[in-house]
Amino acid sequence: MDLFDKNLSINAPLADRMRPLSFEEFVGQEQIVGAKTLLRQAIESDNLPSIIFWGPPGTGKTTLAKIIAQKTQAFFVPFSAVTSGVKELRETIKLAIERKKFKDQKTILFIDEIHRWNKAQQDALLPYVEKGIVTLIGATTENPSFEVNSALLSRCRVFVLNLLEQAELKKIIFSALQDKEKGLGNFSVRINEEVLDFLTQMANGDARIALNALEFAVNSIKPDNNGLITLDKKIIEQALQKSYLYDKAGEQHYNIISALHKSMRGSDADASLYWLGRMIESGEDPLYIARRLIRFASEDIGLADPNALVQTVSAYTACHYLGYPECDVILAQAVAYMAKAPKDNNLYIGLGKVKADIRNLPNEPVPLHLRNAPTKLMKDLDYGKDYKYTPNYNNPEDAKQDYLPEKLKGKKYLQ
Repeated sequence: MDLFDKNLSINAPLADRMRPLSFEEFVGQEQIVGAKTLLRQAIESDNLPSIIFWGPPGTGKTTLAKIIAQKTQAFFVPFSAVTSGVKELRETIKLAIERKKFKDQKTILFIDEIHRWNKAQQDALLPYVEKGIVTLIGATTENPSFEVNSALLSRCRVFVLNLLEQAELKKIIFSALQDKEKGLGNFSVRINEEVLDFLTQMANGDARIALNALEFAVNSIKPDNNGLITLDKKIIEQALQKSYLYDKAGEQHYNIISALHKSMRGSDADASLYWLGRMIESGEDPLYIARRLIRFASEDIGLADPNALVQTVSAYTACHYLGYPECDVILAQAVAYMAKAPKDNNLYIGLGKVKADIRNLPNEPVPLHLRNAPTKLMKDLDYGKDYKYTPNYNNPEDAKQDYLPEKLKGKKYLQ
């Protein structure tokens, strides 16, 4: 089915049927498409630059593109990065050039999930955006800084869409329950405030999840003798497919591991356990978590508590043996230990200074007295001469000698 088919089948999901066609129907994202915003004015004046909508699923990226399609005088071409490639792009560009030449009509190219296009595909689009042959609207759930070529990104304005608030989701749900043409208005549905709160909370700011769960519940429940469908919390819980905002290959993956790391560094055990729980419940590889804990033990705790490294290595071994679900409490123990342990990053800082000196200074020769002398020639060249074998000295002061190269004598890497 065409992404912008005006005659959506009655069998299409409720979220698609209820997709707004105007700003008057659109709910949320006031920060970018409110009445006085620059983007709203650019759309209404049909003077849109190339833009990218970036935000979580179900927040209105495709819907905004659909509204633009209704308002613009330009020829609107919807593209899916999943099913369309360079071949289809070249045909579209060819038609856009002819349209501009013979009709003086602009072309707007909407690419859904633009992050799925590889570098070569994005490079193929770049010159036509640069020359103004097409105006690009890209939609992505992934950080465009990482997923969109820098040259293409520099020619677009990025607009960030936020998760929808509960009040906004409620407004969308009420509209669906009342709409007799596209929504569920032909059903007699009862849903109390507590159940509605539960639905909008568990939808995680995603209107699509909320609407599709609502539709599934309404279609699955047999009406009572009065034709009334009553939705309770248990029914909604079954209708929802619990969705965690966590993609093991995406930005949220790195955001959450960063939150875990910083919470442990800040000695907040409760927050640390929360972020760990988010990763566990989303199915993150326990060995990945354990590896990050091992790194943390030396980077952020170090010599302040050397046993932290023992704890994390043991946790890794236990996770390797057990896996989920048994290893979850083992990870929790290690995380809590890391959060509560004293912090000292001198090892991390000192090693960084060492690496900087190695990169920026000449490779200094090893002092002669520190070199081994397995051959007569080496001994004749004074290899190992005057080296003090520390265990032979009762007084540590008598065993003192230099271990750094001549030009680095006295250098302190650890505070």
